[in-house]
Amino acid sequence: MTLMATSALMAQYKPAGDKIKTRWADEVHPDNVLPEYPRPLMVRPVWKNLNGLWNYSITGKEGRQPASFEGEILVPFCIESSLSGVQKTVGSDKALWYERSFTVPKAWKGQRVLLHFGAVDWMTDVWVNDIKVGSHTGGYTPFCFDITNTLNAKDNTIVVRVWDPTDDSYIPHGKQVNKPQGIFYTAVTGIWQTVWLEPVPELYVKNLVTTPHLERGSVVVMPELSVANADVLCEVEVSFEGKKVASGKALGGQAVEVMMPEDALLWTPDHPFLYDMKVTITNKGKKLDEVESYFAMRHFGTQREEASGIVRMTLNGRPIFHFGPLDQGWWPDGLYTAPTDEALAYDIEKTKELGFNMIRKHVKVEPARWYYHCDRLGMIVWQDMPSGGRGPGWQTTQYFQGPESVRSLESEECYKKEWKEIIESLISQPCIGVWVPFNESWGQFKTPEIVEMTKRLDPTRLVNPASGGNFYACGDILDLHHYPEPKMVLYDPMRVTVLGEYGGIGRKVEGHTWVKDQGWGYVEFDSEKKVTDTYVDYANQLYKMIFQGFSAAVYTQTTDCETELNGLMTYDRAEVKLDERRLLEINRKISHALAE
Repeated sequence: MTLMATSALMAQYKPAGDKIKTRWADEVHPDNVLPEYPRPLMVRPVWKNLNGLWNYSITGKEGRQPASFEGEILVPFCIESSLSGVQKTVGSDKALWYERSFTVPKAWKGQRVLLHFGAVDWMTDVWVNDIKVGSHTGGYTPFCFDITNTLNAKDNTIVVRVWDPTDDSYIPHGKQVNKPQGIFYTAVTGIWQTVWLEPVPELYVKNLVTTPHLERGSVVVMPELSVANADVLCEVEVSFEGKKVASGKALGGQAVEVMMPEDALLWTPDHPFLYDMKVTITNKGKKLDEVESYFAMRHFGTQREEASGIVRMTLNGRPIFHFGPLDQGWWPDGLYTAPTDEALAYDIEKTKELGFNMIRKHVKVEPARWYYHCDRLGMIVWQDMPSGGRGPGWQTTQYFQGPESVRSLESEECYKKEWKEIIESLISQPCIGVWVPFNESWGQFKTPEIVEMTKRLDPTRLVNPASGGNFYACGDILDLHHYPEPKMVLYDPMRVTVLGEYGGIGRKVEGHTWVKDQGWGYVEFDSEKKVTDTYVDYANQLYKMIFQGFSAAVYTQTTDCETELNGLMTYDRAEVKLDERRLLEINRKISHALAE
């Protein structure tokens, strides 16, 4: 792109609205939006980023494709966000349309071309050159279509239609609502993760599932091929710091078990060792496809302390206290989407710097690169299912007596489909240690069945049935919520007992609030010292409770979010609101309590 064309492009685009923004907002340019490779667990060297300015229009829900478009939107920022350049509400009675043109590089001739979407919220229909290529429902998982047979030699056009009812329906929507207030935030509609093209051969590696087995000293790699072929040879080569350390082979898309060295390095938050992996498929000596990936040797489990009888969580067979913040993953400028990859990593880096070893990703799923940053930095993740549907009565102090929602069959199937896709899309990420199907009682239904489903999809992680919800004797964890101070209102002698939410200490920082000088916290103070003193007081109370039975704790929260002012940082990430030195000291004491 010429300098003149770039300047013209910038003249057409600017963030919308007058809300606070992060420092990274100034780095967002239409010609270079989130340029990083979007899928670190399965990398090919050739791809094309389709982020940038697209045309957009809003029509009636049942409206036809518009003959002309209203303006331009910066993809992949949702239309409600400032960084989209639009900042408009869509709603459940409207549909959002996108359009852009693209060309396919001549060097891709003879290969299949895949059109990838990182995530689109919620119901998506896609056409290429007026040919329908596919549909998808679900706002949190990647999907792709093979568009090879629709392509022209030169110019091509993509059209995308999105409908998103948010909380007007039972669909998983997390903290999004059509009328934001309190602990619920602005709706997110449409494309909110990277859109990209990728050339692949006729027979290619479609997916990889990687599972470490410490008890056997091996890693099992299950390649999913685009077409089943018993004659294909799959070879896995493992290396560390550029040196080959192990390899294995199998035929026909079967699982490849690679025996690791006896002194294999184990992944922990203090030492997040990652092994590089290359997966190659060949037929009669001819290379068909090759992808690069990575994995970690680690195991999440539980064990009972002999002296106390308390059931603890373990990492690689050793007890570990999981301690970290509730992380909403919202941005004042991009809403669901961080402005840059540096910004995406920043929250994790700062969480690590403050002495935490875990993040609870709260009723949201992040782009694949967020989990990659957790993997490389050494951050355990509790992954929530984004909530949806109406909740039953909420009984936080009754043992195995809480009610459950009665959902329609359609609602149940929607939840199960999206939860399954979320687990399958993240199953190979080393950082994920705990799955959380329900938050509190939000849409909680058939809890034992959902826990069994989760365990069946992934038997290698722990399952926290309902964080702070209505309790049932299933899964691995009993999870209590108590604000503002930590408190143990129940204890489970058979499972791990955790404090899934506490804290919420609020402090208003002038010039850094979503609504000018307005907001709230569960408790509120007017100085860094008072907030820090209260945090440390709560932390010291928590430390004593570790030896009374708590095995993990989650502090609310990483950042302020819209009118919630109880973050460790302001919403724009401009300030840490507590004394960082004192936080690091007490947090490391807690996160290393069981290692002493």
